[in-house]
Amino acid sequence: MKNLFDSVSQDCSRIVTQRYSTSFSMATKLLGNSIRPHIYNIYGFVRFADEIVDTFHNYPKELLLDNFERDLHEALTHKISLNPILNSFQYTVNKFNIGTDLIDAFLKSMRQDLHKQVYETQAEYEAYIYGSADVVGLMCLKVFVDGKDETYESLKPAAMALGSAFQKVNFLRDLNSDFETLDRTYFPNVDLNSFQELDKMDIINEIEVDFEKALTGIFKLPEEARFGVYTAYKYYFKLLQKLKRTPSLQIKNARIRVPNYQKMGVLAQSYFKYHLNLL
Repeated sequence: MKNLFDSVSQDCSRIVTQRYSTSFSMATKLLGNSIRPHIYNIYGFVRFADEIVDTFHNYPKELLLDNFERDLHEALTHKISLNPILNSFQYTVNKFNIGTDLIDAFLKSMRQDLHKQVYETQAEYEAYIYGSADVVGLMCLKVFVDGKDETYESLKPAAMALGSAFQKVNFLRDLNSDFETLDRTYFPNVDLNSFQELDKMDIINEIEVDFEKALTGIFKLPEEARFGVYTAYKYYFKLLQKLKRTPSLQIKNARIRVPNYQKMGVLAQSYFKYHLNLL
């Protein structure tokens, strides 16, 4: 009956992905059947860790994260957990030999969110992004290349650039909630009390460089992964363009979104490019 438990666990990870992120869920549905469940498994794990530090304000966050990390390491060792999210994640980690260094770096960045509110230097900023985003992209890359080390190493810089771009777009989109609700400032050398158009454009220019680096790697992904990752890229790039057109004061005061009809437009454009062999 372990197979049934594993199946239910993976269903839980899929539901978490679908309920927490419509855009990521849409892109994940476009992945090949053999890799899609594993991306759900990775997302479920990182989503729950992020929820602990970002939303469980009336609960002992540090204790919850300690217990979550302890249960994770036990799951990785014993290859089972009664927590279905950790059970499905450990299955993917063990199947594709995802390094514990990636997982530890992710949890280190999540733990920083419990106490650290201002990132004053570029080094601090880059270290946080590596742990909170780049390594998630690398976990997914392990799945995309079926654990093949040589292909993984060749695509690693592009995967990290894509993870960085996605995270920086999130930071810019969530500027209001991070600063006003969580009292966090991720961008170094930026005073959010006087956030200006020049500050916004400096950030956007940095993100555009990351996207350019990432795109070359997307074209080299295995076919099962290419369409879904390209669609996620196009969605985030469209969100970046919307942020570029939005005045800095508005970004500071409200969360900027891409409407569902525009998301479907991104999907349609990606579909035609893919099926016309333009990817």
